[in-house]
Amino acid sequence: IEARYRYNQDFESFNAMVPGTIAILLVLIPAMLTALGVVREKELGTITNLYVTPITRLEFLLGKQLPYVCVSMIGFFGLLLLAVTLFGVQFKGSLAAITLGALLYVTATSSLGLLMSTFTRSQVAAIFGTAIATMTPAFAFSGLNTSVAALEGGAAAFSKIYPTTHFLVISRGTFSKALSFGDLTDQFLALAIFVPVIIVLCGLLLRKQEK
Repeated sequence: IEARYRYNQDFESFNAMVPGTIAILLVLIPAMLTALGVVREKELGTITNLYVTPITRLEFLLGKQLPYVCVSMIGFFGLLLLAVTLFGVQFKGSLAAITLGALLYVTATSSLGLLMSTFTRSQVAAIFGTAIATMTPAFAFSGLNTSVAALEGGAAAFSKIYPTTHFLVISRGTFSKALSFGDLTDQFLALAIFVPVIIVLCGLLLRKQEK
């Protein structure tokens, strides 16, 4: 009897690296774009429109977030195309499943950008703050380099709520394991819960009126 890998039997590094890279890019770029979009208004002073118009904080936040979600989804399809054509990574799973996962994921990561924008007042601070707040957990706690099963205590608990952990399962699962909707229900649910929680938190932190 000869033991062999069930998935990625040729042990090609691209088959693991490329789906992981997609997850990393989709946590950094949407968050940074969204954070910059709000902070830029703070620097220019145009955020005062929020203070004098009847729109709610939720409407303001969603209006800032949705365009970057659309842009990020275009970027996702570009990354998916590059993965298959340029890097030759076989896609074996459900395209609809990874698309839904990506939509939930970029909505979650752009929500992190909104959250960061409530704490920063300059674009430089937004860039550095968002990069640190998204990339550090993505590399340390998502399972990108180290298995989530090896984490303990608070690190293990944090990994279960961080969106990159769940999208990595979706990305790698659909590329290499031919997973579909039924196999990824827990990941979809986790991302779907994460989004409104962060949006509500952003709404509470965003000041409706200047102090």
